[in-house]
Amino acid sequence: MLVRLAERRATGALLRDTGVLYLADGAVVHAESPAAPGIDVLLTAGGRLRPELWREAVDEAGAACRIAGYLLDHRRMSGGELEIRHLSALYDAAYFALAPDGGPSRFRHGAVHWFGRVRPVGVADVVRETRRRRRYLDDLWPHSHLDAAPPVRVRAAPLPPVTRRQQDVLDLADGRRTPGQIATRLGRPAFHTLVDIRRLAAAGHLETGVRTSDRSTATAPGTRTATAASAGSGPAATTSATARTAPGASLAPVLPPDLTGGAPDVAVLLRVRDALEARL
Repeated sequence: MLVRLAERRATGALLRDTGVLYLADGAVVHAESPAAPGIDVLLTAGGRLRPELWREAVDEAGAACRIAGYLLDHRRMSGGELEIRHLSALYDAAYFALAPDGGPSRFRHGAVHWFGRVRPVGVADVVRETRRRRRYLDDLWPHSHLDAAPPVRVRAAPLPPVTRRQQDVLDLADGRRTPGQIATRLGRPAFHTLVDIRRLAAAGHLETGVRTSDRSTATAPGTRTATAASAGSGPAATTSATARTAPGASLAPVLPPDLTGGAPDVAVLLRVRDALEARL
């Protein structure tokens, strides 16, 4: 259905149980999911904008659906930074909105998102990046129920040391907060939080429902064979495991080739940022 909407250059909202994709002229301009923090949370809880500045933008431009334009016009953010942060929020929510178990799809013609248009992304790019992320998580620890179930911390010794970012997740893994709620509390993209959760589960820091004997014989994260990957990741998973993204490598989204006329530079910056965050 999404491909057909792109071919027809449709404008509106594709609604599923797991999220919403907003289209303009057949391209994705925004995405939302209850499992992922919205761009408002990522900008405010993430520390980029003071809450009062965000509320000012909402009050002045929310009704006209041009908050993005207001942030640019009043120099709250630069154009390049706004595009990067908007892409991060878009891909983050799209991962959940396009989940295989997302339920039936329906389309609301003419619907627009309150944030306003920033940089449209081709449907093929969004689908490709969503599949890449799903394969990446499966390579880390192939238990997809961890994407929604509240993680429970294992308090046992000895356990491998964790990074500061992972410790933040562990501190909130109380068996009640879902990964999305943890991401919202931390002001981080939900996908980055899922990466930390899968790594922590693989290292034994989180309960996963996997028996100890199964855990000890599991393939190390990032080294699954192509056969195992294809069994758990669908048609797109036939790529050799050695060609997959290794843990700790780039988590950057696939950017539109014409982004600001210099996509390679932006992509490099995203990769550097994510690699550094993964090691903090």
